[in-house]
Order: sequence, then C-alpha cells, then structure tokens
Amino acid sequence: MKPILPLFIFVDACGWEIIKDDPFVRFCAPERKRLTSVLGYSSACVPSILSGRWPVEHRNWSYFVYDPAHSPFAGLRKLRWLPRAVTSRRIFRRWLSQRTKHRLGFRGYFDLYNIAFEHIWLYDFTEKKSPLQPNGMNRGQNIFDFLAARRIPYHVSAPENSEEGNLIALTRDIQSERIDFAFLYWPGLDGLLHRVGNQSPEVGLKLRKYESWIERLLAVAGQHYQDIHLYIFSDHGMANCVEHLDLRSKIEALPLKMPRDYAVVYDSTMARFWFFDERARKLVTDCLARTPQGRILADSELAELGALFDDRYFGELIYLVKEGVLIVPSHMGERPICAMHGYHPNEKQSYAVVCTNQPQIPLEVSSIPDMFKLMTREAEVAFRHNYRRQTATHSAASLLEQNV
Repeated sequence: MKPILPLFIFVDACGWEIIKDDPFVRFCAPERKRLTSVLGYSSACVPSILSGRWPVEHRNWSYFVYDPAHSPFAGLRKLRWLPRAVTSRRIFRRWLSQRTKHRLGFRGYFDLYNIAFEHIWLYDFTEKKSPLQPNGMNRGQNIFDFLAARRIPYHVSAPENSEEGNLIALTRDIQSERIDFAFLYWPGLDGLLHRVGNQSPEVGLKLRKYESWIERLLAVAGQHYQDIHLYIFSDHGMANCVEHLDLRSKIEALPLKMPRDYAVVYDSTMARFWFFDERARKLVTDCLARTPQGRILADSELAELGALFDDRYFGELIYLVKEGVLIVPSHMGERPICAMHGYHPNEKQSYAVVCTNQPQIPLEVSSIPDMFKLMTREAEVAFRHNYRRQTATHSAASLLEQNV
C-alpha cells in the first residue's frame, strides 16, 4: 500500500446554497466551507481553479470574442442561407460543433452555441487548448504543468467520457497504485440544474448517486492507500431563472447596424460590446442604462473581480444582469432554460463549496482559485511520502537479493 492519495473530486455547479442544508458527503468529508467564485462561466471558473489565478492573469474568460482577423469560422458563413428551422436546432448545432472542433484541431471544450452564421466570421473562440492538460492555459501554467514538471504521476478525467466512465478509469489507476494525485471531474449536475432548476427532487437524487460512487471509490482506495486526502469541491452554484430579458431586440431597435457600428456577444447573463464610433457607444450605453434588469460594470469593479483586460479583448463594455434574469434569445441559446450561473460572484447562488475529510480547511482558502494551493500542497506531500516508501521498499528488496 502507498501512504497517501490526494483525491480531488470536482462536482460542477454544486454550489453552497445547494448543499448547505443537505447532508451531501458529510459521511466522508464533514468539513465544508463556502468559496467565492469568479465572474464568468465555466470557461473562466475551471481555468481559475486549475491555475490558482484570475481571468485577467490566465486570459481564459468567455468563449467568443470579436476578432475577425483571427476568426477560424469564415467557411461557416455560407450556412447563413439555411432556414432557421434547421440552424436553430440543438441537434444540428451539436453535430456541426463536433465536426468543426475536429477540423480545427481544438483540444478544449467547444460549442458553436447559437452564434448566427451571418456574423460568425466576426468571432474567434478562446479555448483552443484543454485546461485539463499540461500547456492547456491561454497564459501561464496549471496544476498539470506543476505535476508534470515534478514527475508526479497523476490521473485526470477525460471530458469526452461519461461520469461513470471516468469513475471506472480512476478506479483502475487507484488499483494499480501508479498515481500520487487524482482529479475527478463530474459535470452532470450542471446540466441537470440547467434543465430542472435548483429546487427539483432530481437534484437530491443526483447528489445521492454521487455519494454512492464516492463511497465505492473510497472503499477501493482504502485497499491501496493508507490515507486518502479527500476534497470535493465546485466552481459555482446555480440560480433559477425567474425573468427573461430580450436584450437583443432592444439593441437592434437602435439606429445602428452591426458590424458597421458595433459588435456584441450576448452571453446568458452578460452582454459584451465593442464599438466602432462614439455615437454607437453612447446609444448603446444609454439603452443599457434604461434596462433595469442589469447594469454596466465599471472598470474599477471589473478590476476587483480580476476581469479587467487592458486590451479590452473580451469586450469594451460589460453589461451584467441580476441573479435570476436570463438573456434570451442569446448567442448561448434561442430558448429559455430553468436555471443559470454566471452572475455576480457576490450573488447568493454564485458561491461554490469545498468539503474535505481533513481536520480543517486553511483560512487562506476562500475563493475557487485557492483550490490550486490545496492541490499543489497535497500533491507534493503525497509524492514525498510515497517516494520514500517506494525507495525503502526497493532498498529492502535489493538487500534481500544480495543476501540470497
């Protein structure tokens, strides 16, 4: 048996509000703490967790940006002649996304979502590499670079596999005792919450399923590692959508034309604008000021949130809606969904969580980028102890062979 296995289980969208009154994993990870998330979606949260840095530092924030000079999507513009009855269907978009990802050689998550083919040539996609691999960040290093540089053997989930498939793969690596660090990623709760909201009985059933998997995994790990340092954590929560905002119609009613006067990405909870003259900037700014479902984020606030980019690569003006408001239709979807994330990190449902079987969670761990500190610390401790045991075992075996 090896001495220590640091086991980090990432449950996407398992927010503080979702489990604070639920017994989720108290049987195996009784210590829990609320964590502040980052402004943005999984495209920002996951890289922040994996790198220990904020979006302005690692430059993984929102997926689509206005950058026609570097857009790889010019060839898709011809699809603008297809009827919306076809191009707005999710099954068509998913199929085309898979083909486009393969053709472009993208390694990370990729989806065309609801970007109009008429304008798709205006945009670039920012996650061309996978943050779950070494050299997967837009800027800087992540936990897997850290592990690879120190030759610490590890396991990481493959996003293309099912949750149970990744569980089985990790179980095999644990049984082989080849790893000194494990990172298991379960995204299923996020998708469920989007579909049914955070009050559905299905949420509790999903949590119980995760608990049964964790219990099974710990039973196997206990046969191969003397001590399991378990951390179960998330990136954000999920708020029910109680109001829909057709922001696109408001902007398109202005005496402006896209892309002559401006460009925009309508995310589910944010609208990000680029302007090509001051008249467009003023008209759009005045329109947003009259839209009470959200507000324009000042540069000072964006800086505090680690999301103020000096080059305005992700947008010159950021409009963020209140918790519970969904921008629909948007570039993320044509139809409403039950729940969403990506609101201000201080909103009630935005907070993430970490649970552990360790005696305490350090005070300095207060936001999701701080999970990187825990991962690096635990990886080094485990590797040091496991290497000593391996060296001692090999030395004993060599002495035995000499005596024989």
